[in-house]
Amino acid sequence: MSRSASPPLSACAWPRRALGLAAALALTACASVTPLPARPPADTSPVPAQWSAASGSAQPTALAQWWQRFDDPQLTALVAQALQANTSVKSAQAALRQARAQRDAQAAANGPSISASASAQRSQNGNADGSNRFQTGFDARWEPDLFGGNRATLDAAEAGARAAQTGLADVQVSLAAEVAVAYIELRGLQARLDIASRNLATQQETLQITRWRAQAGLASSLDLEQAIAATEQTRAQIPALQTSVAQSLNALAVLTGQVPGALQATLGRTGAIPAAPADLALAFPAETLRQRPDVRSAEHQVSAALARVSAADAARYPSFQLSGSLGLSALTLGTLTDGASVLRSVLASVSVPLFDGGALRAQVQAQQAALDQARAAHEAAVLGALQDVEDALAALRGDREKLVRQQAAADAATNAELLARQRYQSGLIDFRTVLDTQRSRLSTQDSVASTQATLSADHVRLYKALGGGWTPADTTAATRH
Repeated sequence: MSRSASPPLSACAWPRRALGLAAALALTACASVTPLPARPPADTSPVPAQWSAASGSAQPTALAQWWQRFDDPQLTALVAQALQANTSVKSAQAALRQARAQRDAQAAANGPSISASASAQRSQNGNADGSNRFQTGFDARWEPDLFGGNRATLDAAEAGARAAQTGLADVQVSLAAEVAVAYIELRGLQARLDIASRNLATQQETLQITRWRAQAGLASSLDLEQAIAATEQTRAQIPALQTSVAQSLNALAVLTGQVPGALQATLGRTGAIPAAPADLALAFPAETLRQRPDVRSAEHQVSAALARVSAADAARYPSFQLSGSLGLSALTLGTLTDGASVLRSVLASVSVPLFDGGALRAQVQAQQAALDQARAAHEAAVLGALQDVEDALAALRGDREKLVRQQAAADAATNAELLARQRYQSGLIDFRTVLDTQRSRLSTQDSVASTQATLSADHVRLYKALGGGWTPADTTAATRH
């Protein structure tokens, strides 16, 4: 007894069978995939409840544009110019555009692709008549992301774009602080130069008085030589300060994207050292860490590394591809549009890694090691941020106390120098006392100017350590475009 033959499969039945087989394999393999966490684990670094200089219950000061707290229009203009024209900012902006383009390219690669083609062929064999063939059509291809590998690669690209965005913010924060410190240093040097010039004028008056007294026999030649030596020592300080002022002007010009010497006309004259108000209220440490762009960038790098682990793990399982084509093929252009010239094809394929010598598993281990590195870098960024704030607070406290003492010393030295000159002119004291009081006055006044600049720079470093200079909400919104 013979069995009837099975009916032949139609052309459309093969794709359905292939798709069914691919789905069955997918469901079988899915059961063995180990799911990975979608977000990086919470940071385990110890974060203190408050800073060493607690600000009480006051609302933290807004620091998005902290340089305006110095109330110095020239400083504000310099920071704005630097944020627009500095080469480091331009490079970070280009890196952000690159990261976003890579993210968009990966997103496009995850979807189906369609291409069009056309060809014309003329062939001839020996003495036979030549023949023509004309073809045109469309090809489509799509790889279903059954195990999330493509999605994980896109997540890594998205995290990379966010890291580039916060990297740009970190450059802007650092640049604003660098410009402010350079400007404060310039004003401090100009103040010290002015102090040296004023003390030189006083010493020249004393030198002239000493000459008159020596000519009248009321002072010795030793007093005259000591007066000359003290005057020349002070005069020798002026060229060094002038050199430092010129170098500071050049540094500021380069930071703002200009050629050296471009700021001589606007900043060449002596200006007051900018001082920040003392009413700064600090946010809690945890809030500061969320504000810091470098900490956020490190967190995004952890997310990117975690996504790459998922992508490497998904590569160990079967991959599927659907493709098809629809076209026309004919011997003449006139018959190209006939229904008989239509070509159709559908293909479903599956690729299963069977033996690779452990290469795919090693790739997963490599990405896991990269994830561990990213987590360590994030922890280092957190600890570094905490140290930056505490160091800035310690420096601020110490320099405030130092400035009070130095200001009192400078006032006393000024009074002592005035009294010594008056008594020397009356012949009541020797010239050595005058020299000592003049040196003390110059030294204490110079120290006051230096500490004032240092104290203002301490504020800048604290603003930077607190993550001031950018707005996280605006940055997060910008990454979606």
